[in-house]
Amino acid sequence: MADPVVRVGIIGAGAIGGVVAEALRNGRVKHATLSGVVAGRKSDPAAFEAILEGSDVVVEAASQAAVATYGPRVREAGLDLVVVSVGALVDDELLGTLAAPVPGRLLLSTGACGGIELLRAAQLMHPLAAVRLETTKPSAALVRDWMEPHLRETLLAGEDAISVFSGSAREAVQRFPETANIAALIALATIGFDDVEVEVRAEPAVRAATHVISARGDAGTYRFEIENALSPENLRTSAVTAYAVLRALTDRSAVFAPGW
Repeated sequence: MADPVVRVGIIGAGAIGGVVAEALRNGRVKHATLSGVVAGRKSDPAAFEAILEGSDVVVEAASQAAVATYGPRVREAGLDLVVVSVGALVDDELLGTLAAPVPGRLLLSTGACGGIELLRAAQLMHPLAAVRLETTKPSAALVRDWMEPHLRETLLAGEDAISVFSGSAREAVQRFPETANIAALIALATIGFDDVEVEVRAEPAVRAATHVISARGDAGTYRFEIENALSPENLRTSAVTAYAVLRALTDRSAVFAPGW
């Protein structure tokens, strides 16, 4: 008996959604087909409804705002929802809505992060005592409106490597919504948004996104260092993120359900 074909709808047509959609159109994912794509912003309501009616899985690949806008409707329709913009789930109410016990599942793409399965296993054995993430990205990719003028000017000048943030994963996700999804992913997989420590660093000459994840607990002591090439379309996104979504469509190790 042939495996069923999974119909995949996509929210977002940018650096991640565009790659996923093209791969599905070209048949690069076995037993999966593209049912439609809608933009993350100002999408046609009729087009979104068509995706709900014609899909088995919907992939959010747009933004935290898109998760909040479209995610509840996807879950109400009883469909699996694969979330890429995991930072949106810092909103406890939204997380509760999307993880509600209705048909379908809320699944989180592991995106540009490695070591998640081991950290989840260690956390299941006994809550980890400490988890820390240090992220380094190109200076220009970290400029934000909330920053003091002198910090923005330093980042734009691109002359020095500096630390631009140190605090909890919760605050990191709120301050860097386009770049802190990995912090949210680690938080949901381990000890939570308020207890995971995050430092965000800027380096002017760097051409990759570097993440150093460290954790310790009864299961052991862990340190993972990841250096991801950046998407040529969006320097705030690792190029591999789109391919993690493609793996997620056929391989459960590329996603996980929060809370388990």
